[in-house]
Amino acid sequence: MAVGLFRVVRDRNARVYMAGVIISGFGDSAMLLAAGVWVKELTDSNSLAALVGLCSWAPALAGPFIGTLADRMRRRTLLIATSLALTVAMTAPLAVRSSRDVWLLFAVLTMVGTGSVLMDAAETALIASAIPGELRGDFNGLVRTAIESNKLLGPIVGAGLFTVLGGPTVALLDALSFLLGAAAFSLIRVRESMPAHRPRQNWTAETAEGIRYLWGHPVLRSLVVAGGCAMAASSLSSAATYALLDIGLHQPAAFAGVLNSVQGLGSVVSGVAAGAFLRRVPARALSAIGLTLFALGALARLTGLVPVVLGGSLLIGLGLPWPLISALTTVQKETPDELLGRVAATANTLLFAPTGLALLAGTAMVAALDYRVQLLAAGALGLATALLLTVTARTSRRRGPAGPSMDCRRPA
Repeated sequence: MAVGLFRVVRDRNARVYMAGVIISGFGDSAMLLAAGVWVKELTDSNSLAALVGLCSWAPALAGPFIGTLADRMRRRTLLIATSLALTVAMTAPLAVRSSRDVWLLFAVLTMVGTGSVLMDAAETALIASAIPGELRGDFNGLVRTAIESNKLLGPIVGAGLFTVLGGPTVALLDALSFLLGAAAFSLIRVRESMPAHRPRQNWTAETAEGIRYLWGHPVLRSLVVAGGCAMAASSLSSAATYALLDIGLHQPAAFAGVLNSVQGLGSVVSGVAAGAFLRRVPARALSAIGLTLFALGALARLTGLVPVVLGGSLLIGLGLPWPLISALTTVQKETPDELLGRVAATANTLLFAPTGLALLAGTAMVAALDYRVQLLAAGALGLATALLLTVTARTSRRRGPAGPSMDCRRPA
C-alpha cells in the first residue's frame, strides 16, 4: 500500500491534479452551506433554503447529456475553461442584498452544479491519459479521500466566514478556489490530441452512444449500479441521523458532528487503502466488501448503544468509498478514450443522482415511520447489492473470457 501511495505522490500530474481538486472542492463545499444559511436569513423560508441543495444537485440528472462535451474537446482545456467560467460566475452573489436578489444565488449554484458535472466527466477522462494505469486505483482512492475531507472541513469554514464576514466573502473564496483550480489544471502535462474526426452526430445521438456502451458492458453496469445503490443506502441512513440521536441515543443534535467525524476518519483510511486492495482483488469483490461493511455499520445503529453506533459510523466510512472507487477506476480502464467523457458522465449520474432521491424518501420515512425501519432498509439494500455483485461475478467467471463482457468493450 505504501509503495503505491508513494508512487502517486511522486507523480507530478497526480500532485497537480490533487491540488486542483482539493482547492476547487474546498471553496465549493464552503459556499454550498453558506448559501443555504444566506437564503434562510434573507427570506426566513426553510423551503427556499432547501432549494439551494436542489439547484446544486439537479444538473447531475442531465450528466450524460452535459458530459458529451468532454468528448468533443481536449479535456485539460475544458477543465481550465470551465474553472475560469465558474470563477466569473461566483462574483455574481456580490450583488445579493435582499430577498429579491436570491434568484441570483439559485442561478449561480445551478451553473456551479452544471460545471461540476462537466468537470467530473473531463477529470475522469483526463486521469486515464495523465495517470499511469497501475496507479489509478491509489490515485482515485486519494481523490475520494480529498473529497470527503472537503465535505468535513469546507462547511465549517463556510459557516464561520459567513457568520463573521457575510455571504459575499464566502462567494469570493469560492471564486478564488476556482481560479486557483484552473491554475493547477494548467500545470498538468499530458499530450491530448483533438478528438478524432468523424461524421458529426447530433448531441442526443452521441449521448446515447455513451449510455449504450456503459449499459451494454456487464462489468461496468454492475459496478455502477452497485455504487448508486450504496449512495442511496447512505442517504437513507443519513436521513435517520437526528431521529437516532434524539430517540435512540438520547444525545443532542450536535453529537452528529462526532458521528460525522468518525465516519470521515473511516473514509480517509478507506481511500488510502483502496489502490492496494484493487491490486489484489477484483473490483467487484472490493465493491461487495465495501457494501457489506456499510450494511453492518448501518445495522449497528439499531442498537442504541453509543460505542456500537460509533463503531458503526467507522464501518460506514470504511465501506462506502469502495463501491465508488471500484466503479470509477473500472470505467477508466474499460472505456475507449473517444467515449470516456460520456461514459464517465453517465456513470457519475447513476452513482450520485440516487443520493438526492433517496434523501427525499428518507426524510419522508422519518416523518412517518420509526427511524429503525429505514436503517434496516439501508442495511438490507447494502447486503442485497453485495450479494448480487457476488452472484454476477461468479456467473461471469463461469462464462469465461469469451462471454458477453468481452464483446461489449467495443463501442457501438
